[in-house]
Amino acid sequence: MNARGPVAERLLDRSALPALPIAPDEAERARVLAARHGMTAEREIELAAPVITRVERFAAAGDAVAVADGPVGLTYARLAAEARRMASYLLEQGVEEGTVVGVGGERGWRIVAAFLAVELVGALYVPADETWPAARVRDVLGQAGAAVLVVAGEPAAALTAGAAEAGCAVVPAEGADACEPWPGEPRLHSLDQPRYVLFTSGSTGRPKGAVVEHQGMINHLYAKITDLGMTGADVLAQTAPLGFDISVWQMLCPLLLGGRVEIVGDEVAHDPVAFARAVDERGITVVELVPTMVRHLLDDLADAPDGAFGALRWMIATGEELPAELSRRWLAALPHAGLLNAYGPTECSDDVTHHRVTAADLDLLRLPIGTPIVNSQLYVLREDDDGAWHACGIDETGELFVGGVCVGRGYLGNHERTREAFFQDPFADTPTGRLYRTGDAVRLLPPGAGGEDRPTLQYLGRVDRQVKISGVRMELGEIEAVLQRHPGVGAAAVVVHEFPVG
Repeated sequence: MNARGPVAERLLDRSALPALPIAPDEAERARVLAARHGMTAEREIELAAPVITRVERFAAAGDAVAVADGPVGLTYARLAAEARRMASYLLEQGVEEGTVVGVGGERGWRIVAAFLAVELVGALYVPADETWPAARVRDVLGQAGAAVLVVAGEPAAALTAGAAEAGCAVVPAEGADACEPWPGEPRLHSLDQPRYVLFTSGSTGRPKGAVVEHQGMINHLYAKITDLGMTGADVLAQTAPLGFDISVWQMLCPLLLGGRVEIVGDEVAHDPVAFARAVDERGITVVELVPTMVRHLLDDLADAPDGAFGALRWMIATGEELPAELSRRWLAALPHAGLLNAYGPTECSDDVTHHRVTAADLDLLRLPIGTPIVNSQLYVLREDDDGAWHACGIDETGELFVGGVCVGRGYLGNHERTREAFFQDPFADTPTGRLYRTGDAVRLLPPGAGGEDRPTLQYLGRVDRQVKISGVRMELGEIEAVLQRHPGVGAAAVVVHEFPVG
């Protein structure tokens, strides 16, 4: 199979996915429980319009700034023009519909324009982070079958070396400046068209390329808009490295609203005092960080100017489990800024649950991860000794499965790993027809737990972290959560060691 051929040839059709072995009558029970407990969320969303179409609509409406990158502020009109120049540039490099385009280098407006250009020509975006070693770059670009790597700014030596080892041509993003804007219509032929591929680490150490569809990406963007109450007045900080899936929504979501993407460089993003100053000076209203960075931010907040984070409306914590004690500190220090606990796998277009943290949550050992985003279905299932799956009720621990528009296409060129994690959806007739097995243990909390008036999910850790000691099943993550409640413990990790007897 040609690794540089159309992506569709390297993806499993859903008819080739395995059926999930369900115990008799359990499919109907799972459907009933999911509906009863609010684990399905349906809403009509306009999924057909590409992001570039919205950008050009706002370009015609005024001179609002779409992307602020240090001293450079691109209006919607200029961003649209730069994206179309980049589209012409990609076509000159031989990029075709359905092929993969690597994008890397310095985070900035050229990366945003490159993503929109890839969308315009109907190709797929795959990021290559400038901090990756050459071996990682080689593995990602090689597995993706990227024909070209567009690099913004001065390329790191590892980027060019890794691309060369993968047989991928490297071209400077600045080369698009000499091109005329491409006049064509966006090449979007179906809602299930693959849009980007993000590589996860993988338990084997070799990265797996999770392919996300157009409809999954757009649905996630609108889920953020809905649950955060975002408007054209919002300014979202783009802080995530390109290799993280959250970087996608950070650079696209405001563009659907006429809002602003604020590029925050690593030097500022990693300095809590400088970051606090940037939030205020740039009027940033929405920030997303991993809990580790939130902790560092709070640790140094005493050195920040008075009134810091005054414009901030939301802090989103994702990528790691959010400890209750860290949430307590946030609510005490910045009560005006909502704290959103978000959870989701890359394979499902980023976050699939949201939960606004309140004081009532802090009595729980582990915070809720919330309820499903729009057009997603969540199922808590447990496997019996015969390999058949059963639906779990309130307060029962099981494994989380995800269905709906958000579920991606599987792993690029890796049919075996796709069949291990993706199944034909036996519960609902969804646009994707796929069900994703997360490998995460969860519990459905009853109404009233954590202040919610409806059931909500609680994350318990990976399913393979459940151990049995003297016949008693124990979740290592729960022990960690108890340890972290002690004021003298900043972080905790629990492992099991077996010692020979006698």
